[in-house]
Amino acid sequence: MSTHTYIGCAGWSLPRDSAAHFPGEGSHLERYAAVFAAAEINSSFHKPHQPKTYERWAAATPPHFRFAVKLPRTITHDAKLQGVEELLARFAAEAGALQDKLGVVLVQLPPKLALDPHAAQVLFAALHRLLGCTIACEARHPDWFTPAATQLLRDAGVTRVLADPPVGYAGPFVPTSEAAYVRLHGSPRIYYSRYTPQQLEDVRAYLAPRPGSWCVFDNTAGGAAVPNALELTALLGGQAASPLPSER
Repeated sequence: MSTHTYIGCAGWSLPRDSAAHFPGEGSHLERYAAVFAAAEINSSFHKPHQPKTYERWAAATPPHFRFAVKLPRTITHDAKLQGVEELLARFAAEAGALQDKLGVVLVQLPPKLALDPHAAQVLFAALHRLLGCTIACEARHPDWFTPAATQLLRDAGVTRVLADPPVGYAGPFVPTSEAAYVRLHGSPRIYYSRYTPQQLEDVRAYLAPRPGSWCVFDNTAGGAAVPNALELTALLGGQAASPLPSER
């Protein structure tokens, strides 16, 4: 298991206010990857990317860098995990072009999709077989948070995503793996709100004893993700990031 903590954002856009923390030369991805260790590709959820696109992204990043790639909605939302063998094979042929830069496949499920144990087991087994990387599941229906569902995820070698704000469960979060996959969408205003220093300290305390964990900031709509990721990187002892101004 990796001992690295992978902190990054959904995508690699760099807001102007944070530009001073990154090199001045190179593509957005090259500049981003000079500071962060990971990025989550969400665009794959909406449309396929050609293998050569993934190859280009892999080539633009340093050896330690890793991508998480979101499973297409054609599999999770349209087909609802049923009869998806051909779709999975197509996705694997595309995202697999990242080779060792592929760190995680993110499976985000619709809030109305209840747990079908057989379909879930078939999906997870196929992803492990086709891509051989970590599988993280952000389920959002209460059926996915029962003791039986927790055991299914553990048996399948799948990391349950810790999301903020939570959807589908209340009460203590029950992990299914030693390493965590944390997705911070922004709270109270989803995709917009910036996390406070105390909230980031809470995240740091959660991640610190869990080597190999991921933390992805998805509060990108207002440009808060990159500043928050810089702050958390500094808290965890990564590349230095000077204190950033609080959200007004």
